Amino acid sequence: MNNQTPDRRLTAADFDQDLLDLYDYYAHGKISKREFLDRAGKWAVGGLTAAAILGTLSPNYALAQQVEADDPDIVGEDVTYASPDGTGDIDAYLVRPANVDAESPPAAVLVVHENRGLNPYIRDVVRRLAKAGFVAMGPDGLSSLGGYPGTDDEGREMQRTLDQDALLNDFFAGFEYLRALEGTNGKVGATGFCYGGGVVNRLAVAYPEMAAGVPFYGSFPDAAMVPQIEAPLMIQLAALDQRINAMWPPFQKAMEENDKVYEAHIYPGVNHGFHNDTTPRYDEQAAALAEERMVAWFRTYMAG
Repeated sequence: MNNQTPDRRLTAADFDQDLLDLYDYYAHGKISKREFLDRAGKWAVGGLTAAAILGTLSPNYALAQQVEADDPDIVGEDVTYASPDGTGDIDAYLVRPANVDAESPPAAVLVVHENRGLNPYIRDVVRRLAKAGFVAMGPDGLSSLGGYPGTDDEGREMQRTLDQDALLNDFFAGFEYLRALEGTNGKVGATGFCYGGGVVNRLAVAYPEMAAGVPFYGSFPDAAMVPQIEAPLMIQLAALDQRINAMWPPFQKAMEENDKVYEAHIYPGVNHGFHNDTTPRYDEQAAALAEERMVAWFRTYMAG
């Protein structure tokens, strides 16, 4: 691992791939923090500790601000909606374009967070989509536990304690909230990252009326469920993400056999989480291209 200098941000290239894979296992609850620290010790050289390595790989939310909350092109608010089949009332961040033509209202996009609650990175993605012309909403799946706690480590542990079926229903209820929301054209799409990408795929199964979906490196439902999907899906994957990519071939085969509309983009040389601009796994070029493709996909399939 190379040392970070004040004028240079660390990237995935500064880390051994085996270490990045180890962090991925930790970030997704496959190993404990103690196990990560024990196994990361082999990279702790030159006075660097395993705890310091974990710190450099963890999110730095000071970096998560591509669109300011007070950007004049958007209007944001905190809302609450009911999730009767989920964990209870859900708090969410709803952002609209500031200037909307009443004769041509925007479509809506549900933004589903990773396995750690509505953190600053996901809130920024919500703002980016609003700035691109959509009504966007990011629910906080940790609402029943008091909301995102301020750190991903705590958020990850909190999300693991929830009933996972109820949590999924919280996002389903968010989709339904947007379907009924005034000031849109009635079309609702969804995007999500990691855990959230898997939710988008399951939304596509549960809601044939979903207008479009763009899951980022999310798990796939059983291929037998593919016939229920009607939404055009843009699948965004990282070439080095062996854990998620192993699930893709049977799902892709089922999509093709059932004549479903989809595109798949597998970005070379990047890791799971490459879109998240708060960690060294972020790849600026791949993230920008993936986001550009996402916005174009939504505009193609969700225009009024």
